[in-house]
Amino acid sequence: MTNPQPTPADCTTPESGNDKYAARYPLWVLSLSTLLLLFGWWFIYTNLSRTASAITYALMGLSPESHLGAAVQFFLYDTPKVFMLLTLVIFGVGIIRSFFSQEKTRDFLAGKSLFAGNVMAALLGVVTPFCSCSAVPLFIGFVTAGVPLGVTFSFLIAAPMVNEIALALLYGLLGWKIASLYLVTGLTVAIAAGWIIGRLHLEKHIEDWVLQMDAAEIGVEEKLTWVDRIVYGWDAVKEIIGRVWIYILAGIAIGALIHGYVPEGFMASIMGKGSWWSVPLAVVMGVPMYANAAGIIPVVEALLGKGAALGTVLAFMMSVIALSLPEMIILRKVLKPGLIAVFIGVVASGILMVGFLFNLVI
Repeated sequence: MTNPQPTPADCTTPESGNDKYAARYPLWVLSLSTLLLLFGWWFIYTNLSRTASAITYALMGLSPESHLGAAVQFFLYDTPKVFMLLTLVIFGVGIIRSFFSQEKTRDFLAGKSLFAGNVMAALLGVVTPFCSCSAVPLFIGFVTAGVPLGVTFSFLIAAPMVNEIALALLYGLLGWKIASLYLVTGLTVAIAAGWIIGRLHLEKHIEDWVLQMDAAEIGVEEKLTWVDRIVYGWDAVKEIIGRVWIYILAGIAIGALIHGYVPEGFMASIMGKGSWWSVPLAVVMGVPMYANAAGIIPVVEALLGKGAALGTVLAFMMSVIALSLPEMIILRKVLKPGLIAVFIGVVASGILMVGFLFNLVI
């Protein structure tokens, strides 16, 4: 699968505030409508499993013991579940994102020391999940503002890898334990990788034209009203889901096929704990199979259900999201090949360590 890049709602921050929305959508109307939609969301979400089973087994007449029945039930259940989770999360994060423009993010990280800056940058990357198409303007803004190179990379690694969509879907589909493991390990990789890159002093491998830019060239933001922020959240939902829905369906379809047709224990033989090469193979397979987090989570769910080891699956997921070929191509505009090679090597090493560690202890 390939990811549709760029996606405007992912890659932009709110434009200047104005009163045009307030005239069309009074705040009380938007608030009441949102509350009613949230109640409807909860009612539908809690009845998805029964509805999917009724359609599959009662209406369509498929057997619960058949491969086709298991695959269809998985697809009918996961499709609305994933889209409903995405809608809720994207709306909420869209409002949060309206407070974290690229300018605020850059200014917050400017002047921070190593390690403390790496930690703050990685944490900030989670709540300001700019996508890979934002890598170039963010990188330029950070460098011209004096943000250390290692701190910049901690942010650029955490933002796509430990993003709100992945966390929400992992929580909704696989529970809080796996979502927490993903959060902690992803942040650890981002912090450690950024710290290592910062200690190597590789500033000479930044393209010369980037170093010659003036921070004053970066735009200045204006304030938004609450009406603007609510509308911005709904716009984010329409933009993101409108552009990635086909890739989400593809991911769920692959997950359904794995769930329905792959024999029990098959994945354990090639992605299990017993094979030392399973983690490196998962990382190598993950890079060219790049997909957005929403598309890969249903595949992860199905792999775990068929016996794949948690560490191997986490390594696969992280490589798919964090070491994508599109992002490497985009970063080549601002980085020389040597620094890109170091970036790939350090991040891949961290992902491998995560995979081996969890296969060893879990």
